[in-house]
This record gives sequence, structure tokens and C-alpha cells, in this order.
Amino acid sequence: MSIGIIIQARTGSTRLPAKVLKILVDKNLLEHIIFRLSFLQEDVKVIIATSTLGKDDVIEKFCKTHNISCFRGSETNVLERYYFCAKENGFDHIVRLTGDNPFIDVEELDNLIRLHLKSKADYSRSFSVLPKGVGSEIFAFSALEKSYQYGEAENHKEHVNEYIEENNNNFQILELKVVKEKNRPEISLTVDTMDDYKKACFIIKRSKNEYITTQEAIKLCSQFV
Repeated sequence: MSIGIIIQARTGSTRLPAKVLKILVDKNLLEHIIFRLSFLQEDVKVIIATSTLGKDDVIEKFCKTHNISCFRGSETNVLERYYFCAKENGFDHIVRLTGDNPFIDVEELDNLIRLHLKSKADYSRSFSVLPKGVGSEIFAFSALEKSYQYGEAENHKEHVNEYIEENNNNFQILELKVVKEKNRPEISLTVDTMDDYKKACFIIKRSKNEYITTQEAIKLCSQFV
């Protein structure tokens, strides 16, 4: 059984251009994500999926420098990008991450993968119970393929999970349960704006740990003004 983690990343962000390569204290955003994924216990293959546009050549260069697999596809049809990346690599299950989340909870990602596989679910998620930017989601390839085949609306193409969410009667969907201390979906730990970037830098600088837990990130987040 093949499990792939596909990290969508591009330089074309309008609010914070090229944020995925922006330095957060000691390494850029993508490096923070790759570092955290090195603690994952489940056997997975990590791929960064970017667009075919020339401005994203820098992401492919980053991947080559760091010996990370890179896939290039449509910039706007993210669902298509995921589908062809998963198909080309023969993934049975696909974890979707985005390149603007430097505080992915790897412990809960391991738990999510195990729950998903044990339950033989179509789609499993944890982002709705964890702080924004900390959780993740995993698709069975069959569910991703069905989304690609039938998801014709623009929001389906832009947001990989929305065809499934809108047609939830046709899929087995699971949500991970997490401890109360982490169940803080009202808190944002993603990097979408300059203020988010400053907050992420604050958390990294204030922490004495190289791997910052979700509980610590939540605590430090409350100190940022």
C-alpha cells in the first residue's frame, strides 16, 4: 500500500507573495514543513506539487536542492494537480498539505493515517478540530478520482475536498478526535498574511524546542500582540 503526502505550493500568493520560500527565523516555510514530517512514523512518500508556470521554477529548484520529489501541474485546477500527481506515483491514499503551514501536527497526522486505514474510509480529516494550519486530510485514491471525474464546479477545482464535502452521502467521511488542549479550531497558525508571518516568527523565536508542539504553539500564540 502506497501513501503519499502531497504538499501544494506556489509562489503566486497575492496577500504574501512567494511565502512558501519566505524565511521564518532559521529556515524557509517549506523547510519547516519537511523538517516536521521527518518525525512521522508512518511510511510515506513526500512530494511538493507546484504549477507549470515559469515563476514556480524556483520551487522545483528548491526540491532538487533538498532531494524532494516535485510534481508540476495546473496552477488553478488544484484538484487536477493532485489527481495526476497521485496517479503518476501510484498512491493508494493521499495526504493533502499546503505549503503555508509550518506547524503541522505530525503526531495527529500519524493518528489520522492510522484511523483512515483501519476504518477503510474514503476521506478523513483533522483540520476541523485542530488550530487552522495544524490539521490535515487524507483521501483514498478512489475518492480523489471520483472528485476529479465529477467535480466540475470552480470551487471543486480550487479546493480538493469540496466535491466530497458537498456530496458527503456518497462517501465514508471520518473526523479525528483530539485531546481538549489541541481542540482549538478558532486559533490560526497558518501563514496567509504578513501578520501571520510575524506571529509564526514570534512563536519560533520564543520556543526553546526545535520541534514545537501544538500545545506550545497555542500557548505562544496567545502571547503575540
